[in-house]
Parts: sequence; structure tokens; C-alpha cells
Amino acid sequence: QVKLVESGGGLVQAGGSLRLSCAASGFTFGGYYMGWFRQAPGKEREFVASIIHTGSDTNYADSVKGRFTISRDNAKNTVYLQMNSLKPEDTAVYYCNRVYGLGASAPPYDYWGQGTQVTVSS
Repeated sequence: QVKLVESGGGLVQAGGSLRLSCAASGFTFGGYYMGWFRQAPGKEREFVASIIHTGSDTNYADSVKGRFTISRDNAKNTVYLQMNSLKPEDTAVYYCNRVYGLGASAPPYDYWGQGTQVTVSS
């Protein structure tokens, strides 16, 4: 069955960096667009970034553009999120998922992994 395992979160000071990974299994990874989402306490889950199946095109939320980079390694069935210049407002649980399109409004698939916590201190 579909499995998504996010890792790489942690506690970091403002201005620092983290690299998140999402290991996927149970589906043909290279055939799907992938996305990263995040959910802060008391807020709805929101789009962060997406990448097409070949990795040749990406899209970002305005709030992370220029600071975050999404990438993928289809040989390893893994999607990454490099996060630089982190801000306290980036604090959230981060999730990866398959998405139906590259746009921020493209719906994700139903299955979600457990996510990874990112906490940015000021």
C-alpha cells in the first residue's frame, strides 16, 4: 500500500537550514507529481511546494519562494525540501504527498504520512 515517511525535521534557530526527506513506496513514484505541505498549530494545512514527475518544473508558495527548494530523486523514490533562512513562522508539521497538479490549488491525494515537526526559534 501507499507509504510516505517524512524525516529531517527538528529545532533550529531563525536563519538556519534544514533538509526534509520523504521516502515513498507502494506506487510508481516517478509517475506522480509530488508536493510538500505544512500545518501550524490551529491553522489549516497549506501548500508549500510542488514538483513535476521529471523534476524539471517546480512551484512554490509565495511565503517560501527564494528560501525553499524542492527536488526529487526518482531512483531513490524520495522527494526533498531544502529550507534555508528559516523564520519562526515556518514552524509547523511538514508533510509530503502526491498531488494532481503543480499549482498551489491542485488537490493532494487522500493518503498522508505522519509528517515531521519543524520548529524555528527566534
